[in-house]
Amino acid sequence: MQRSSWRVGAALGALTSLAVIGVLRLAGRLAGLPDLPLDLFDWLARVLPGGLITAGIDAMVTVITALRLGPTSAVAKLAEQLFALAQFVVSGALGGALLGWLGSRLEKAGRRGLATLGGLLAVPPAAAALAIEAQLGFPAAGPVAGGLWLLVILVGWGTALGGLVAGAPATAAASPDAGLSRRSFLTIIGGGSLAVLLASVGLEALLRPRPESTGSPAAALTPPATESLNTGATSGPAASPPEEILAARLSPAPGTRPELTANEDFYRIDINTVPPAVDETSWRLEVGGLVSTPLSLTLDEIRARPAVSQVVTMQCISNPIGGDLTGTSLWTGTRLKDLLDEAGLAPGAQELAIESADGFYESVAMDDLLDERTLLVYAMNGVPLPREHGFPLRIYIPDRYGMKQPKWITRMEVIGEEGPGYWVDRGWSAEAIVQTTSVVDPKPRDLSPDAAGVLPLGGIAWAGARGIARVEVQIDDGEWIETQLRNPPLSPLTWVQWRYDWPSTPGRHVVHIRAVDATGELQTAEINDPHPSGATGYHERTIEV
Repeated sequence: MQRSSWRVGAALGALTSLAVIGVLRLAGRLAGLPDLPLDLFDWLARVLPGGLITAGIDAMVTVITALRLGPTSAVAKLAEQLFALAQFVVSGALGGALLGWLGSRLEKAGRRGLATLGGLLAVPPAAAALAIEAQLGFPAAGPVAGGLWLLVILVGWGTALGGLVAGAPATAAASPDAGLSRRSFLTIIGGGSLAVLLASVGLEALLRPRPESTGSPAAALTPPATESLNTGATSGPAASPPEEILAARLSPAPGTRPELTANEDFYRIDINTVPPAVDETSWRLEVGGLVSTPLSLTLDEIRARPAVSQVVTMQCISNPIGGDLTGTSLWTGTRLKDLLDEAGLAPGAQELAIESADGFYESVAMDDLLDERTLLVYAMNGVPLPREHGFPLRIYIPDRYGMKQPKWITRMEVIGEEGPGYWVDRGWSAEAIVQTTSVVDPKPRDLSPDAAGVLPLGGIAWAGARGIARVEVQIDDGEWIETQLRNPPLSPLTWVQWRYDWPSTPGRHVVHIRAVDATGELQTAEINDPHPSGATGYHERTIEV
């Protein structure tokens, strides 16, 4: 056998990992088998220290914001997926390097011997992969099929990699006697692996089943436009004002974000590289613990209960000042309080522990449980809850950041003590009460002052269920000037748009904004990072006139 080096082995391990990624991806999407590269990343995100995860989140958000790479949540998810794939490629490179090193010292083993050794060395990683999938929860194909699949793929990969390492040419350049050069050999292996990856991605996209209507009443609802809302569809204490009142409000300044966020533009932050795919036909909401009548409900049974629709603003606790990890949507669901009344709270009940299909968990305080605005949500902007936003069921709780509001809910248990929370256990606020925030939205680049020099500025302000009483703007170091509010907002639970028609002067200017909530509390000027209780400070934007 020709002498092999760890460098050649590392290159072969990295290149062949591309083909393995493609096969795993295709099998995961089409057959419900484990997608190991992404699952490995998700597992690490669950077991690494909370401080390290928080530092990673903060760094990612900071880079995306500073470089203006696009919508923060979408870019962050893409970055997570790319990191997961890179992590898998590195693992392949390390395995190949080990085989290359062993091959250079076991020349008598021959090609078949090194291939057998590669298969044997893949058994421990395969066992670790099975343990990781068991901890995360095997996907739709189940543990038997999923376990056998991973064993075949990883042991087969190790065997093939050992054979390739043993058969790699010894020389870097071609010669009449040596035949194929090492460079050509690696090019052929790399090209073949890349072809498998691209073919798998293309086939997965071609054969991916299209989502079908559930046939439920919620599926027949018509999504509202982002700048209009059928207020007659809302109800309860957070119902929207009549349409004629909303229509009579002042116009927002050009460049101000829409009052209602389209589903495809709503931010998505969770602990998964790919959102869980929950089967509606087998899904049940289990309600137990300190209740007199435990419940097990299908989605149709939940939808059959009295429905409440309300427009709400939600924000991620990781949102920086002026960030885009926030959105406003029409949520439809049933009151949590009514469902718990049906189950019957037993003496000693204090909190509700919620579990999700992805392993996320959170505990809800009694005051939030009894709030008539707290909903178990199954529809978003008039259509069934999208998969990435929690299908089939999520919760909405007023005045709390999104970290307290689980998606993909599977079980709720009434408990007699203060319960745990996924992000609370990792050092974030146990209360997660929203901070008052206000933002200067970017004006269009082609917007210029009118003949009188007036330039309209605008943005939003939000203080959770507390509401906004006043928004003030400061140009450069001038005095604070009260802006016009586009009152009333879409509901008592949403942000409010503000507008200021600024008598501008040419040059570069810095605009600051601050808000006062409806209790009279001024937004704090103290600058704090999002961790652990949400970002604080005044937002500023530089404008060239």
